[in-house]
Amino acid sequence: MTSSKILSLSQAIEQAAQWRAEEQRIVFTNGCFDIVHLGHLDYLEKARALGDRLVLGLNTDASVSRIKGLLRPVVNEYARSRMMAAMAFIDLVVLFDEPTPKELIEAIRPDILVKGDDYTVATIVGADFVLANGGSVETIPLVKGYSTTSLIERIKQSF
Repeated sequence: MTSSKILSLSQAIEQAAQWRAEEQRIVFTNGCFDIVHLGHLDYLEKARALGDRLVLGLNTDASVSRIKGLLRPVVNEYARSRMMAAMAFIDLVVLFDEPTPKELIEAIRPDILVKGDDYTVATIVGADFVLANGGSVETIPLVKGYSTTSLIERIKQSF
């Protein structure tokens, strides 16, 4: 069952340690993933291709609301986490409520930290930690024309 890929922080730390002991390269990324679209799938698939395991830090509903506004998320964290866990290229989903994933990144200790190319290494939260611990930080080109915000706007305009 894909819900078994959704772990608490302590379980995620334990799983990451096991993967490290098996010399598997852990990739980490994070986001809201409110309404999943082609851009998300492309990004996550490319992120997973950079290593052996992909850990996804998923913002809680409260965190999404703080970042995106009171009308978000459109899809609740239970449904978002289940959908993310159902993707074959995601190995582990862990929810986080903090303003940034810094603490989660430091706990998981990924080999590779990934964000979209709308970020630079200098602006990626946790990049300094990953680099200082011998890891790498990568940006992935985003598929143009796909964003949850623009999708919501298109839906609103259709009414």
